[in-house]
This record gives sequence, C-alpha cells and structure tokens, in this order.
Amino acid sequence: MSGQEIGWLLRPREHLSLLSTRRTTIIVTRVRLIAGLFAVFTPLWIIADISAFPSEVWHGLAAARLLATAAFVAILVSAKSMDSIHNAYRSLAMLLAVPMLFFLFSYQHMAQFELHGFQAAFSTGYAFLPFVVVAGLSIFPLTLIECICYAAPMLALQVVAAALRWPVLDWPTVAASIWLLMLITAVSALAGLSQLAFMIVLVREAIHDSMTGCFSRHSGEELLELQFILAKRSKASLSLAFIDLDHFKQVNDTFGHDAGDAVLINATASIRDHLRMGDMLIRWGGEEFLLIMPNTDFKQALAALNRVRKSGFGKRPDGTPVTASIGLAELSQQDTEHWRDLVELSDNRMYQAKESGRDRIVAGN
Repeated sequence: MSGQEIGWLLRPREHLSLLSTRRTTIIVTRVRLIAGLFAVFTPLWIIADISAFPSEVWHGLAAARLLATAAFVAILVSAKSMDSIHNAYRSLAMLLAVPMLFFLFSYQHMAQFELHGFQAAFSTGYAFLPFVVVAGLSIFPLTLIECICYAAPMLALQVVAAALRWPVLDWPTVAASIWLLMLITAVSALAGLSQLAFMIVLVREAIHDSMTGCFSRHSGEELLELQFILAKRSKASLSLAFIDLDHFKQVNDTFGHDAGDAVLINATASIRDHLRMGDMLIRWGGEEFLLIMPNTDFKQALAALNRVRKSGFGKRPDGTPVTASIGLAELSQQDTEHWRDLVELSDNRMYQAKESGRDRIVAGN
C-alpha cells in the first residue's frame, strides 16, 4: 500500500469519494442488519428473564428491553435513507448507544436485589454486554481513529458502571475487565482495519487503469458525475480538460506497442506530477485523457494546463518531445445540466486544437 493509502487506514480524512461511498454503504447495511436482528431477539430474551428472575427483577428488564426494541426498529427505519459517511457514523453511534444504555440500566437495576445460585450466575452474563458491543466493531471497515472514538465511550462506561458500586468495588476484577475490554478493542480495530485495507485495494484495482495508474473511464464517469452535482449545488467552479497525445499512432506503428505503452506511462506521470491535490486524471481511451479540476475556474485551469505543457509530456523513443492537444471547458461558462455536455465541449475543443496544428490549448470557440 502507498503512504496515502496507509494514511486512509489511520484517519478518515481525504478518502476518495468512491471509497467513502462504498464504506458508507457497508456500514449502513450492517447497522441495519444488526438493528434488525436485535429488534427480533431483544424482546424474545424477555422469556429467558422471566424464567431466571423473580417478577420484581424481570419487570424492569422487560420494560428496558421493549424500549431498546423500539430504538432498534427506529434505527432500522432511519438508516435506510442515510447516504453519506456522516450519516453512517450517526447510525452506528445510535446502534452502539442502545445496548450500552441497556447495560448501564441493567447493571444498576440488578444491583438492588440479592441474587443467589442460578439467578446470580445468569445475571453475570449482563456484565459481558460491553465486551460484545466492542467486539461488534470488528465487522465494520473503520479507520483506527474511528475505532478509538467509538470504543472510548464504552471503556468510559465500564468505569462509570464500576463507580456506581464504589462501596463494594472489587478493584482487581474491575482492572481485569477494563484490560480485557482494551484487548478486545485492539483486536476489533485490527479486524476493521483489515477490512478497510482489503476494500482500499479492491477500490484501487477497480477504479484505476492498470497500466497508467489513472482512473479508469468507468470510475472516472462516477467521479465526474459526483463532482458535477457538487459543483451545481454549491455553485462552485469545475473545469474539464480533454488531453490527447499528438501523433501517438506513429509511435506504435514505428517503435511498437511496448514503446507506446512507455510513452503513455511517462506522459501520465508527468501530468500527475504537476497537478494539485484533488485534481483527477482519467484515462478516457487509448491516448486520450480527461482531467477533472474541482473548484477551479477558467483562468486557474488555463494556468495549470500551461504549467503542465511547460513541463512537457515526456519523450518519444527517438528523443523528440511528446506534445498534446488540449480542450478546456468550465462549468460556470456553460449553460448545461449534464456532465456529458461539458465533456463533449472539451472534446470538441481538443479536436479544434488538433485541426489548428496540435501542441496547443483551445479554451473557447
């Protein structure tokens, strides 16, 4: 994994939009699955409580279980429409909060009664609820910081639960419980990071062109549609540049396809070296590339493309420089409601650059 991808494992900042979208889908889907299962099994457990405890104990537990069931149903319904990573965070937080609040109530509730034998043994199982909840983090593709943020309240809650029994506090047992909870948190975080790492690799392989490392056309279209929608909503600038390497067919015909591949790889590396963070280069097909420049107006885009042209696109096998014909289009200057129209405009301007002698930028009619 690259240094950037390792950074994605540690913190959720600057994730690719496609990665965030897929993470959101998985988190919300699993939240709904678990909420649905808990909504079914939580009220059924009332039967076990009735069998194990006297009425004064199970009455309170049954009421708490019914409230928890209603909360799980609410999560199941509300999570259906969640379509952003922040909404996914909220749904996961709600899912974890319900069993932790039930734990705190049941812990204090049963402490009021003298339970012996089977009842005492059965009630001990309630003390393991925080461990189950922390272990449940392992099924979510979370970053290290996210795991710590979700686990920290559960660790704190374990301390609070212990403090509620301060007069009869058994410090060795409490210390052992907290230590075990921390170990389970570490294992859960490792499992979540492993899922996220696997997802990053899959997304990278799915969205990138294997030869040049640029975004593939399919993933590029998704990115472009997303950037177009965001720019429209926020009335932000969005520039597109269609780049076509000049006389590339001659390279393949004269020097062979291996030499042509080397020219493509070197050209894309040169372009990416001079792009800003957030700019996206897509291999549109053959020697054609589409450059997406979010939050970039016409003048800024033209200046960036001139820097790219000045640095060059590498060399042909015979030592002559590789040149490119470029067409530029900017959203705020066009009256269009679909990103394909903006692509078509930049493509047409690229052909104008070719017809005008190649090795130039056409940025208007």
